[in-house]
Amino acid sequence: MSEEFKIEIVNPEKSFLIKEDVLEVVVPAFEGEMGILKDHIAIISFLKPGIITIFSKEGNEKFFVEDGIIEFKNNNLSILTSSIFNLKDVSENKIQDLLKSAEEEIKKDEITDQKKYLADQKIEVLRSIN
Repeated sequence: MSEEFKIEIVNPEKSFLIKEDVLEVVVPAFEGEMGILKDHIAIISFLKPGIITIFSKEGNEKFFVEDGIIEFKNNNLSILTSSIFNLKDVSENKIQDLLKSAEEEIKKDEITDQKKYLADQKIEVLRSIN
Protein backbone atom coordinates (compact mmCIF):
# COMPACT_ATOMS: atom_id res chain seq x y z
CA MET A 1 0.00 0.00 0.00
CA SER A 2 1.38 3.37 -1.00
CA GLU A 3 2.20 5.93 1.68
CA GLU A 4 2.46 8.78 -0.84
CA PHE A 5 0.25 11.81 -1.35
CA LYS A 6 0.20 14.91 -3.57
CA ILE A 7 1.36 18.43 -2.78
CA GLU A 8 0.80 21.60 -4.76
CA ILE A 9 2.34 24.93 -3.81
CA VAL A 10 0.95 28.02 -5.52
CA ASN A 11 2.18 31.61 -5.31
CA PRO A 12 0.82 34.68 -7.14
CA GLU A 13 3.13 34.21 -10.12
CA LYS A 14 2.53 30.53 -10.87
CA SER A 15 2.07 27.01 -9.66
CA PHE A 16 5.38 26.83 -7.80
CA LEU A 17 5.63 23.07 -7.18
CA ILE A 18 3.60 19.93 -7.82
CA LYS A 19 4.78 16.55 -6.51
CA GLU A 20 2.87 13.29 -6.46
CA ASP A 21 5.33 11.14 -4.45
CA VAL A 22 5.38 12.95 -1.10
CA LEU A 23 5.81 10.86 2.06
CA GLU A 24 5.63 13.65 4.64
CA VAL A 25 5.49 17.45 4.82
CA VAL A 26 6.39 19.54 7.86
CA VAL A 27 4.88 23.05 7.82
CA PRO A 28 5.27 26.07 10.14
CA ALA A 29 1.63 26.45 11.18
CA PHE A 30 0.53 29.10 13.67
CA GLU A 31 -0.27 26.26 16.08
CA GLY A 32 3.33 25.03 15.82
CA GLU A 33 5.25 22.81 13.41
CA MET A 34 2.86 20.31 11.91
CA GLY A 35 3.78 17.05 10.23
CA ILE A 36 1.40 15.77 7.58
CA LEU A 37 1.34 12.16 6.41
CA LYS A 38 -0.97 10.29 4.06
CA ASP A 39 -4.52 9.98 5.43
CA HIS A 40 -4.08 12.91 7.84
CA ILE A 41 -7.41 14.36 8.93
CA ALA A 42 -8.72 17.20 6.79
CA ILE A 43 -7.26 20.49 7.98
CA ILE A 44 -7.01 24.15 7.09
CA SER A 45 -4.38 26.28 8.81
CA PHE A 46 -2.42 29.50 8.45
CA LEU A 47 1.35 29.51 8.02
CA LYS A 48 3.80 31.72 9.86
CA PRO A 49 7.32 32.50 8.62
CA GLY A 50 9.34 29.29 8.62
CA ILE A 51 10.66 26.29 6.75
CA ILE A 52 8.50 23.83 4.84
CA THR A 53 10.25 20.47 4.59
CA ILE A 54 9.06 18.00 1.97
CA PHE A 55 10.13 14.36 2.30
CA SER A 56 9.76 12.26 -0.85
CA LYS A 57 11.35 9.19 -2.41
CA GLU A 58 13.57 11.56 -4.42
CA GLY A 59 14.95 13.13 -1.24
CA ASN A 60 14.21 16.08 1.01
CA GLU A 61 13.56 19.66 -0.04
CA LYS A 62 13.36 22.75 2.15
CA PHE A 63 11.57 25.99 1.34
CA PHE A 64 11.38 29.28 3.22
CA VAL A 65 7.84 30.65 3.39
CA GLU A 66 6.71 33.97 4.86
CA ASP A 67 2.99 33.34 5.09
CA GLY A 68 0.21 31.32 3.60
CA ILE A 69 -2.65 28.93 4.02
CA ILE A 70 -2.56 25.14 3.89
CA GLU A 71 -5.40 22.79 3.18
CA PHE A 72 -5.16 19.02 3.38
CA LYS A 73 -8.02 16.78 2.29
CA ASN A 74 -8.37 13.58 0.28
CA ASN A 75 -4.58 13.10 0.39
CA ASN A 76 -3.94 16.38 -1.42
CA LEU A 77 -1.98 19.13 0.33
CA SER A 78 -2.44 22.62 -1.11
CA ILE A 79 -0.28 25.50 0.03
CA LEU A 80 -1.11 29.05 -1.04
CA THR A 81 1.59 31.61 -0.25
CA SER A 82 2.69 35.05 -1.35
CA SER A 83 6.41 34.39 -0.81
CA ILE A 84 8.36 31.13 -1.06
CA PHE A 85 11.80 30.07 -2.22
CA ASN A 86 13.87 26.90 -2.26
CA LEU A 87 16.71 27.11 0.27
CA LYS A 88 19.16 25.40 -2.08
CA ASP A 89 18.63 28.16 -4.66
CA VAL A 90 18.88 31.17 -2.35
CA SER A 91 21.99 33.27 -1.98
CA GLU A 92 23.48 34.49 1.29
CA ASN A 93 22.77 38.06 0.11
CA LYS A 94 19.03 37.33 -0.31
CA ILE A 95 18.84 35.96 3.23
CA GLN A 96 20.71 38.97 4.60
CA ASP A 97 18.39 41.37 2.73
CA LEU A 98 15.29 39.63 4.14
CA LEU A 99 16.82 39.65 7.62
CA LYS A 100 17.66 43.35 7.42
CA SER A 101 14.14 44.16 6.20
CA ALA A 102 12.54 42.23 9.08
CA GLU A 103 14.86 43.86 11.64
CA GLU A 104 13.88 47.30 10.32
CA GLU A 105 10.19 46.34 10.48
CA ILE A 106 10.27 45.60 14.22
CA LYS A 107 11.93 48.96 14.97
CA LYS A 108 8.93 50.92 13.65
CA ASP A 109 6.93 52.75 16.31
CA GLU A 110 3.55 52.00 14.75
CA ILE A 111 4.05 48.24 14.46
CA THR A 112 1.15 46.11 15.70
CA ASP A 113 1.65 43.15 18.03
CA GLN A 114 0.75 40.73 15.24
CA LYS A 115 3.25 42.25 12.79
CA LYS A 116 5.93 42.27 15.48
CA TYR A 117 5.28 38.59 16.23
CA LEU A 118 5.55 37.67 12.54
CA ALA A 119 8.71 39.75 12.08
CA ASP A 120 10.27 38.12 15.14
CA GLN A 121 9.42 34.68 13.72
CA LYS A 122 10.93 35.63 10.37
CA ILE A 123 14.14 36.90 12.01
CA GLU A 124 14.50 33.73 14.08
CA VAL A 125 14.10 31.47 11.03
CA LEU A 126 16.39 33.53 8.79
CA ARG A 127 19.12 33.51 11.45
CA SER A 128 18.82 29.73 11.74
CA ILE A 129 19.38 29.37 7.99
CA ASN A 130 22.76 31.07 8.30
